[in-house]
Order: sequence, then C-alpha cells, then structure tokens
Amino acid sequence: MDYTSFSKDDFDAFRANDRPGPIQMLNLVKLRDRADYPDGRDATGAEAYAAYGQQSHPVFLRVGGRIIWRGQMEQMVIGPKDKAWDLCFIAEYPEPQAFIDMLKDPEYRTAMAHRQAAVVDSRLIRLAPLSAGDDFSS
Repeated sequence: MDYTSFSKDDFDAFRANDRPGPIQMLNLVKLRDRADYPDGRDATGAEAYAAYGQQSHPVFLRVGGRIIWRGQMEQMVIGPKDKAWDLCFIAEYPEPQAFIDMLKDPEYRTAMAHRQAAVVDSRLIRLAPLSAGDDFSS
C-alpha cells in the first residue's frame, strides 16, 4: 500500500497530541518518474516536488519550520528491499500548532497540488525530540 496523505483520523490524533514544545517530522518520500497532475501537465516527479518546495518554503519559514537533518538513502539494511526513498529529511517545528497552521495556510494548500502530483509513496513520522546520548537506549 502506498501513502501520500493522512486520513482525518490521523489528523485528529495529531491535533489531540498537543504537548508543548517542538516536534520533529521524519519524512521519507518516493517520487513518481512522471508527475501525475490532474490537468495533465508534463513534469517529472522531481520537478513537481521542487515546485512544491519552492512554493511551500515561505510558509514553512513563517511558521518557524526548519530542516534539521537530510540524508540520501544508500541501502536498505533491514526492511523490504523493494522500498527505496528518494528524499529523507527531518523537519522541525516549534510546536504542534505550527505544523497545523502550515497545513491550513492557503499558500501552502496551493503548493500541495505539486506534492500530490510528485509523490507515489511516503512516510511522515512525528517525533518528540530527545537529547543525543552515547548509547542507543538513553
């Protein structure tokens, strides 16, 4: 099963978890070879995602978002070998409401058409920031 957006239940659960402080969102994105725009315009998935990034960036900054980590997938060590992610990054927001505000912003909603055209599969995982440590358990 491929995932490109969240359900109403997922969004409601996100809103209900309104603990104070920053949140981090792990993004794993698989792009389409060719974008799938409803109006049939021609673009690659990478071009459509770049348009999404360019149009959504001002809103992302306005709500206090920032990219805190980016990486390029090299190998699936544990997990399905047929899953490969084109984009891997962690976005941080100052609080859960900032992410909600971004989603509701009209400029962001317009940009989302490019993301929907670009993405064939994705994962978005909300994280609570913890301090870095010397081992895996703390």
